[in-house]
Amino acid sequence: MADILLRERMEEGILILTLNRPEAMNCFNFDLIAALADVIREANFDMDLRCIIITGAGGEDPKKASFSTGADLKERRTLSPDQVRRFIFTIRNTFTAVEQVRVPVIAAINGFAFGGGMELALACDLRIASSNVIMGLTETSLAIIPGAGGTQRLPRIIGIAKAKELIFTARRIDARTALDIGLVNRVVEPAELMPAARVLAREIAKNGPIGVSQAKFAINNGMEASLGVALPLESKAYEVTIPTKDRLEALAAFAEKRKPVFKGE
Repeated sequence: MADILLRERMEEGILILTLNRPEAMNCFNFDLIAALADVIREANFDMDLRCIIITGAGGEDPKKASFSTGADLKERRTLSPDQVRRFIFTIRNTFTAVEQVRVPVIAAINGFAFGGGMELALACDLRIASSNVIMGLTETSLAIIPGAGGTQRLPRIIGIAKAKELIFTARRIDARTALDIGLVNRVVEPAELMPAARVLAREIAKNGPIGVSQAKFAINNGMEASLGVALPLESKAYEVTIPTKDRLEALAAFAEKRKPVFKGE
């Protein structure tokens, strides 16, 4: 059986993860969630890693491409209520791990992104969409609600009123609309999606990895705090960078008019 989560490591410390269930439009079953959780957990201890890109398999035909269409409803029909609770618990925690992993994560959204597929994209730090993308939190049309963070992350990204509109109506939106409301950072043609994601990942990877990880930590944990709490948190994150070799390397490179060579130390 083919690996349901493909891994490609680039020289720059960039890891590309491809959800690989194209026959099921890359929807999530227990096995795919477990595979993603394992990789994300190990990423926290991979000191050579600089950035992660997540995309979906089967994007050769833009009209049929899918990032992920959410939960595997065929599997869902076989689950007991207790097993459904376990599934929701697992997928929610896995996407939270994606959000909190120490390196930036880019969602390269290559097609349909519904339900849990869109929720995975929301958990990523940055989102690039191909122009053929259709996305939405469609759970209320199935008499449920987003259960992997969608009700919380979407309003934080696009604002509460627009998020309520999209969730209450289960509306599907195209890539241009997603860009207009600030849901995605950039829209490109399908053939340019992965090249654009790699360019962005390389822009991140060339910078000091400790600085980038601490910036992510400060933003993620400071956004919901009062300014009186968030500013000291930023200062503490800054303090982590002061004794590093990378900071001294940056100063030396500036003085010597060369590019710095960061080692994450």
